[in-house]
Amino acid sequence: MNENMSFPRNSSEYTDTNEYEVFEGIRIVYTNIHNQTYRFSEKTEDNILVIDHCREGRLEQNTGKQYYYLSAGDMSIGRQISDNEIYFPTSNYHGISVLVNPDSSKKCLSCILGKDAPMPADILNKFCSEHEKFIIRSTQRIEHIFSELYTVPENIKYGYMKIKVMELLLFLSTVDPSENVMEKQSCTQSQVSLAKKICAYICENINTHITIEQLADIFGVSPTHLKKSFRNVYGSSVYAFVRSQKMLRAAALLRDTDRTVLDIAGECGYDNGSKFSKAFNAVMGTTPSIFRKNKQDMESLKFERINKFK
Repeated sequence: MNENMSFPRNSSEYTDTNEYEVFEGIRIVYTNIHNQTYRFSEKTEDNILVIDHCREGRLEQNTGKQYYYLSAGDMSIGRQISDNEIYFPTSNYHGISVLVNPDSSKKCLSCILGKDAPMPADILNKFCSEHEKFIIRSTQRIEHIFSELYTVPENIKYGYMKIKVMELLLFLSTVDPSENVMEKQSCTQSQVSLAKKICAYICENINTHITIEQLADIFGVSPTHLKKSFRNVYGSSVYAFVRSQKMLRAAALLRDTDRTVLDIAGECGYDNGSKFSKAFNAVMGTTPSIFRKNKQDMESLKFERINKFK
């Protein structure tokens, strides 16, 4: 198992990746990231099948022509791309990637499953012969395959991962790309660019009340186009995103300073402690007082936060 973890100073950002070689030519990578960008250090290989599952947060996948987004429960199938810098719109992502080398893995799979062994090259060609990426939105079957991989005990993890990888490949070998369960969804470069500019502007003016109409005037677009572009990229409304960013800022202040809860609430635009506590709990999954009380445990828990957009 390879591990890579970093904690930027005075920040709630961190990356945590754990990699397991399950079979020859097949790896599983657990990724837990609280940052908007992350660059994977490993070199890309040609013709590698990559299956990504999002457990929490949001993941952008840029194929060079289109942008695709995974939300909780979604799975994508595609080829490994050369650009290893990944964007996480909500600065929060927890997921699994299964990387399969079709050439080096086929012998091992055939030895175990015999003639019924799914060939990764066939899966790659089936889903990616005409398109660079396919998204399968959350289903009970996908949840069944992946859910236990996030909680399996360490002492049986390798054996369990072997079973789940074979189950996943067998499942994909039976899926018809033309069925409705398969959904290819993308955003254009202009939509993504607009949404990211809006995000940057919001974050720079986080303590200023800005309406949708004002944002639309600033960026020279209609309110409808602005809201649609932003939701496509960030998976939430502008107002929900602003609330989330304010509460993440509040969390950092609660953790790193001795300022009172009411003082921090006021900085975030709340003159009522009860409303601030309710908003904080909706985003962080706990109250400000409990969060501060447990701040000593935050780094040991890797400052795991829950973003809930409504």
